[in-house]
Amino acid sequence: MSTIMNLKKEDIDSPEKCKKYTITIIGCGRMGLPTACLFAEAGFKVIGVDTNSHLISLLKKGKAPFIEPGLNELIKKHAENEHLTVTSNTKEAAQTSDIIVLIVPTLIDQKKKPDYSHLEKACKEAGTGLRSGTLIILESTTGPGTTETLAKETLEKTSGLKAGIDFGLAYSPIRATSGRVLQDIANYPRVVGAINEQSLRVTCLVLSKIVKAEIIKVRNIKTAEVVKLFENVYRDANIALANEFARFCEKAGIDFLEAQKAANTQPYCHLLVPGIVSGHIPTDPYLFVEEAENVNAKLRMVTLARKINDEMISHAIHLTMDALRSCGKTMRRAKVSVFGVSYRPNVKETRGSLAKDLINMLGIKGAIVRVYDPLFSYKELIELEYPAERTLTKTVEGAGCLLIAVGHNRFKRLNLRRIRFLVKKPAAIVDMGHVIDPVKAEKEGFVYRGVGRGIWTK
Repeated sequence: MSTIMNLKKEDIDSPEKCKKYTITIIGCGRMGLPTACLFAEAGFKVIGVDTNSHLISLLKKGKAPFIEPGLNELIKKHAENEHLTVTSNTKEAAQTSDIIVLIVPTLIDQKKKPDYSHLEKACKEAGTGLRSGTLIILESTTGPGTTETLAKETLEKTSGLKAGIDFGLAYSPIRATSGRVLQDIANYPRVVGAINEQSLRVTCLVLSKIVKAEIIKVRNIKTAEVVKLFENVYRDANIALANEFARFCEKAGIDFLEAQKAANTQPYCHLLVPGIVSGHIPTDPYLFVEEAENVNAKLRMVTLARKINDEMISHAIHLTMDALRSCGKTMRRAKVSVFGVSYRPNVKETRGSLAKDLINMLGIKGAIVRVYDPLFSYKELIELEYPAERTLTKTVEGAGCLLIAVGHNRFKRLNLRRIRFLVKKPAAIVDMGHVIDPVKAEKEGFVYRGVGRGIWTK
């Protein structure tokens, strides 16, 4: 039996005291692994659990399975001092743990319905080894009510224990962005909701060891769950508004980026940049909509915003066809070089990327597609089943259009003067990532199209 539910502040006021407690992190992905490292850095004994054998193999060698600033050093440090160990056996980890943190992905199926299979599986396996007195903290993004229905009921059924009586239960969503996860977890205010006051108190104490900012207590778990959805759906709706404005600017001969910059000097205006929305943001509105349907509420703006943003891949195709037409070409048999496959700029991660959807649509339209991303090697792109060339030169050679899907900073340094001698003239540039100056592109002889950049002249 664990005594964690009787935890007091003085019990963990030093790394030496924290060593007495074991924390299991189920899900060693982009949020789970940094969380595990931060707890290890605080002094806790941490067990990372994941089903990916390659990831576990790398972690046992003290190597990070993905690029995240500062992470590799922490993994190496705590693998060596054995503050961080890894396993694929959830039951065994649970049997020795005082705290279990669930950070597994929530997916969306083909019908745009939430798929909680990863969460259910994790709860089943943790439940089989759950001991009395343990604290469970769920940090995955979920629809409101999921923690106290699916997660709680699964844990209770498999363990024979009761939440709020035999074990603690809390929900605290991670607020972090890839490329700065360690920094964000430590410095962003943290929201916590729990099944009872005891679970709330202990969760806040534990999280205070890795969160330097304010810990915000809300009245229940459902409120904490909806906070994360509010944040991401707000962003989705803001991007949808930007996408609507951008398409207007293209028709009206206005540069959206110039207008946006001027508008945002008003303190209450926070227009985001337009473009294709990748990552986890496109999934979160569907978690919200599903729960709204369950309580017979309508989320019209949420649904409309998602529809607008879903259409941006089609808009990228439209801009490409228009640019090729201005070059006297059609999409059929045109060589289109797609730049960028990451889910967001400057991050080496394809999970959540819509690059394949874009490439598939180009293929349906008859284009011959080649792919380049400076963050990935040729071998990595081929393994990810992208039609890649070995070099940037080979990618653009003979191309009729360069389609910049992701705005990596490196693309801002593209040598258009050199590239113009490699492409099949006249050639086009379609910029969905806001990295190419329209005036410079046209000066080098390209036909330019860019989302919201309605100042092209050719």
